[in-house]
Amino acid sequence: MSTEVNIMERKTNQPIHQESTRLIEKVQTHGELIAAIICGLLIFSGWFVSLYNQDLLSITLYILSFVIGGFAKAKEGIEETIANRELNVEMLMIFAAIGSAIIGYWAEGAILIFIFALSGALETYTLNKSNREISALMDLQPEVATKVKNGSEEIVHVSNLQIGDHILVKPGERVPTDGKVVKGTTTIDEAAITGESMPVTKALNDEVFAGTVNINGAVTVEVTKESSNTLFQKIIQLVQSAQSEKSPSQLFIEKFEGTYVKLVLTAVLVMMILPHYALGWSWTETFYRAMILLVVASPCALVASIMPATLSAISNGARNGILFKGGIHLERLGSLHAIAFDKTGTLTNGKPEVTDVVTRENVSEDEFLTIVASIENQSTHPLAEAIVTYAKNRQLTLNEPDQIEDVSGWGIKAKYFGSELLVGKADFIGKEQANEFHQGIALTLSSEGKTVVFVKDQLGVAGVIALKDQVRADAEKAINNLRKAGIFTIMLTGDGQKTAQAIASESSIDSYFAECLPETKVQHLKDLKKEYSSVAMVGDGINDAPALATASVGIAMGQGTDVALETADVVLMKNDLLKISDAIALSKRMNKIIKQNIIFSIAVITFLICSNFFQIIDLPFGVIGHEGSTILVILNSLRLLKS
Repeated sequence: MSTEVNIMERKTNQPIHQESTRLIEKVQTHGELIAAIICGLLIFSGWFVSLYNQDLLSITLYILSFVIGGFAKAKEGIEETIANRELNVEMLMIFAAIGSAIIGYWAEGAILIFIFALSGALETYTLNKSNREISALMDLQPEVATKVKNGSEEIVHVSNLQIGDHILVKPGERVPTDGKVVKGTTTIDEAAITGESMPVTKALNDEVFAGTVNINGAVTVEVTKESSNTLFQKIIQLVQSAQSEKSPSQLFIEKFEGTYVKLVLTAVLVMMILPHYALGWSWTETFYRAMILLVVASPCALVASIMPATLSAISNGARNGILFKGGIHLERLGSLHAIAFDKTGTLTNGKPEVTDVVTRENVSEDEFLTIVASIENQSTHPLAEAIVTYAKNRQLTLNEPDQIEDVSGWGIKAKYFGSELLVGKADFIGKEQANEFHQGIALTLSSEGKTVVFVKDQLGVAGVIALKDQVRADAEKAINNLRKAGIFTIMLTGDGQKTAQAIASESSIDSYFAECLPETKVQHLKDLKKEYSSVAMVGDGINDAPALATASVGIAMGQGTDVALETADVVLMKNDLLKISDAIALSKRMNKIIKQNIIFSIAVITFLICSNFFQIIDLPFGVIGHEGSTILVILNSLRLLKS
């Protein structure tokens, strides 16, 4: 009883804890954005009142903008400096802003703070957004299990299960832990683990996985793994591990950051002393030139080279049904050399459809479908639903069977207007008869990657119905577009070899790997990254989450699972595979414009630094050149808003 109470308390407290965590995240994220907006408003107010010679009020407003806009970044910069014992770009921006204020240019310093605060708010939002899939995965992990011991049932927490324990899994429940069936037969939906579109029959000694759904029969399962070591938990760990790995560009930026700050600050210090002795400048002139250097050498223009271009490209993509979760993912798309696709729900529609109906010579197709659909109408199995839908689309009238018996894992026994029928697998109706029917038509259909349902009456096999998860209408064209762009395509699927081969052929995929579990997909992704350097993954299921996180860029279908959508870096909102090549083209455009911006901004900064050293420009012209280059860079970036 105490265990049940603890479980109930945990369940009651968990939503409250999750809600408070989400609230804290929202406050943190929007808090920075609000601070940046207030900073901008204060800057505008300070400039406005300065027009009326209210200098004291203007300076006060600028100081407030410094404090409100720069607090978060100043705190972050100071904490990182203390922790790493090395100055960073955050500190350089603060020094540059303070330097502007020292020489009387409060507005310029405040603008530097505003730009940095805004970029920080966007960065925090992106990071918080990308971490939500872990909690979504956790929601699918059952917290309790029905433990069976000496004929009695006991509800226990999953963490209390031990290897060798027996648990009861009822129809409609999720399997709480990995194990093997020791009693009963059933059908399990393993889409969460393997991505397999068809439910799998489980009988004695068959493996079952945590997080999968028991569709019809009650089974007793022997626990074979601890709850912390299940395949489902490995999926969570793989997502966490892949997300914690830093990209080469991120590592380069972090390494370059300290060097850049040291160079600028060293140059400023030298500028404050050396010209006085070497060139005979006055101390006033020396300090003045050093402050100009600190202002014009700030990375404001460089920041503007990337962020506006990225936001413009992201807006363009969103308008065209492509959602990017961050600029880094959009940037990486342009350098892809290979793309891996999941099968079910990605290259295919994700639902079985009737493709072939073959009947005995003396049986009409409509009569046959009416009988089978009337029997299958009592079942919730995906294959049964597909057959019923097909019959209704042909406007056939279904009847109520006289008697029906579900033989779990095999098929259905039924009486229909006095006739006894068997509907199900080849082994259920007799494998020899099934293989001989219609000159082995079933074997031919199976070789095409189709699932075959057999129907037998008193006279023998009455007919077969073949079903298949159909390839999307736009799949082949999308793959051909990628091939023209020089991108190699691969399919990773949990289906068998025959199905994988058939789908790969229909969609024109270059290569494929069948029978993939989530771990296998991740390993294939890692191998592909070694061969092709930059590899994307396209998927829609929970089982695709680790591979999506491992890939250079994860792309999810818009109608996919919440976990896939949260894990992915890019989401195709309308499930349109053709948008992948559009996204890659947009990425290449953005990268080109960013390069133009960076080269231009560095050239301007270099020119301003040299001009300052030779005493050609004063601070107002330095500010005009610095801010003017920023405006030109932003205008160039806005070209990406056009499709």
